[in-house]
Amino acid sequence: MKGLRELRVVDLSTGIAGAYCSKLLADAYADVIAVEAPGGDPLRRWSATRGEIEGQDAAYFRFLHTSKRSVVGRLADAEIQQLLAGADLAIDSAAPAALDAEALCERHPGLVWLSITPFGRKGPYADRPASELTIQAESGSVSGRGLPSMPPVMCGGNISYFVGGTFAAVAALAAVQRAKRTGQGEHVDFSLCEAMNVAGSVYMDLMHSLWGRPQQPGAARTVEIPSIEPTLDGWVGFNTNSRQQYTDFLVLIERPDLLEDTELASIAGRWKRLDEWNEIVRSWTRRHTTAEVVERASLLRIPVAPVNDGRTVLEHPQFRARGAIVKHPDGDFLQPRPPYLVNGAGPRPLEPAPRLGEHSGRIEARARAAGTPPSRAGTPQLPLAGIRVLDATAWWAGPSACAMLAYLGAEVIHLESIQKPDGMRMAGGGFIGRFDEWWETSGIYLAANVNKQDLTLNLADPKGNALCRRLIAVSDLFIENFSPRVIENFGLTWEAVHALNPRTIMVRMPAFGLDGPWRDNVGFAQTMEQMTGLAWLTGHVDDQPRIQRGPCDPLAGMHAAFASLVALSEREATGEGCLLECTMVEGALNAAAEQMIEYSAYGNVMQRQGNRCPEHAPQNLYACRGEEQWLALSVASDAQWQAFARVLGDPAWARDARFATRAGRKAAEDEIDARIAAWTAARELGSCVDALLAAGIPAAPVVDGRTVSTHPQLAARGFFAEFEHPIVGRHPTASVPFRYATHDRAGLPWLRSAAPMLGQHNREILTGLLGLSQAEVDALLAEGVIGKRPKGL
Repeated sequence: MKGLRELRVVDLSTGIAGAYCSKLLADAYADVIAVEAPGGDPLRRWSATRGEIEGQDAAYFRFLHTSKRSVVGRLADAEIQQLLAGADLAIDSAAPAALDAEALCERHPGLVWLSITPFGRKGPYADRPASELTIQAESGSVSGRGLPSMPPVMCGGNISYFVGGTFAAVAALAAVQRAKRTGQGEHVDFSLCEAMNVAGSVYMDLMHSLWGRPQQPGAARTVEIPSIEPTLDGWVGFNTNSRQQYTDFLVLIERPDLLEDTELASIAGRWKRLDEWNEIVRSWTRRHTTAEVVERASLLRIPVAPVNDGRTVLEHPQFRARGAIVKHPDGDFLQPRPPYLVNGAGPRPLEPAPRLGEHSGRIEARARAAGTPPSRAGTPQLPLAGIRVLDATAWWAGPSACAMLAYLGAEVIHLESIQKPDGMRMAGGGFIGRFDEWWETSGIYLAANVNKQDLTLNLADPKGNALCRRLIAVSDLFIENFSPRVIENFGLTWEAVHALNPRTIMVRMPAFGLDGPWRDNVGFAQTMEQMTGLAWLTGHVDDQPRIQRGPCDPLAGMHAAFASLVALSEREATGEGCLLECTMVEGALNAAAEQMIEYSAYGNVMQRQGNRCPEHAPQNLYACRGEEQWLALSVASDAQWQAFARVLGDPAWARDARFATRAGRKAAEDEIDARIAAWTAARELGSCVDALLAAGIPAAPVVDGRTVSTHPQLAARGFFAEFEHPIVGRHPTASVPFRYATHDRAGLPWLRSAAPMLGQHNREILTGLLGLSQAEVDALLAEGVIGKRPKGL
């Protein structure tokens, strides 16, 4: 595989997001040079279960930095400037005041500069100190997660940084590929908060808008019912997105008598009778082992998984059968392999992480290969202009991948059928009675399918199947996320696709993989969170594991979008398309990697900490005066603790010598939390946030995800864009979590068209692209091969 061998990346960032972004590039053969300060990246010395590491570099750092090189220096150094002169991409995570990225782009024409920051480099929040907790709180994600009787709870496991790193890798690589063709450099201004809004809020704001923004006092948070349930020997996770899955679940728990209970058949009804429902379910699950429950539920095709931790995930039969977990090149711990396969093989054999400064003074000079940059006055071309994607995906993960490609300029045709529309359309069922065409009202469908066209074809019909093959033959990418057996039953195997057009890239996005004992199991984002350990780390200590509710779908989508860009680069070199296998679960496994690494390296199983984390102390949510007024606070250093004590008025208890160090504060978290809670309870949330931020301490309100489109920072950056839809009207939706400087200067919108209605572009595509006559299209419509209304409503 040639991959990204011609790409040189200078990574000046610290932390997980930039490291994972550049790891994705390194795994695809890019030459990634990590630039570290003389003391080294702080992650070199950090373990979530052991704290500061002495001697050997920490295992988690080595996972994030496999196959890279390391030099010691600072941006102003001659060696670093020489590296930038020959680089294709530079990555930074510096505060906006620390460097002028756009000036650096001017100095190095053709260079793409990626800035990954908590809130983006522009806007009123750009300079705010932040942490994983405060980023999630500002994004609108935290407000919707958990039981109303408990405080809201963040997603565990540093998920914002993995989601951000993956989105950022897509944005940056697309810009680099354009620069290689046109000489057009770019500054990519990336916001972790915006990425987490996409991944963690499940488009709550758009849903609220669709309902007319009714007054909804009180908590916005809920949990799924059923979801994670106790078993005889642990926990098991279910997912019942459809009425059929709910019906099958009642059969599983041996309560078919409840099929006639229409109240329990609705989520609202189960919430109303929560204690009764939990007793019904758990009286059955507690009598069976996790393995027994998984086996029985799988036979009924109910999405199900064990709730794994850092130890049990290593034993899962699907990961073992597929070799998804491998030894680090040093051989002293286990880690996930890269989250996609190219023609059945990994993109690159892993190489050890570099020692600090191992390559200082030893990096060979190179010239950047790029043409003459276009005039700043010209309209910049989107990176994927001229690329056609046939999008045979459904629900959220696949559509989000294709939506990103559409945002970046690709022509995307969303393929459905009236016999089996995109399953996410059915989430509009709550609007039955309000809209005649209620299948056009699903919030997630509307958000995840912008900038696309829509075509219906019944692939089970020979005529529909033949037309699909003709579309594949004129497409650059054919992307699908059916269960493996489904697409193969239609005869659309890789061999068939390759025969239709050797240049077409086929992207398959199965839940668990194209082989292994779980190959044909049904899986959704919740299943991935349960199976990989992300759910194990999410939830209050005195509650239970909870799903993260969302991140694994766009995470899988961005891994697939990134792999698609790698495959397009490969085609440039070889002239041929390839088969990509981008499993949903292995993308989530990479985000959850810290748990297996801590266990295999140090023998420690990471545990849930609610809104706390290993790095910061104190860190939590604290109730302020009023209803549902939550302060998110992180103290990230001893200096910040001293500043925090001054904000508190320097009380005697805060001067306790035990609290002078992070270790001492971690040991006394309950005591400190009680003190802080008493302080916040008597104060207004806004005044607490302002005082803490002024002292340089990460703090934020827990923003209501239902109204986050009015957030000052997101509004200033134009993150929410409005669409006009023929059925639901005008509404705001989240767009992309980054800005291209050239795009902004030209005043170009990222959202160009609303999500298409079912079959909206049938006639346009079939007559225009495939050359059918109007009479032939009329015949297809009469025969039900195409259509605009789902069958069997």
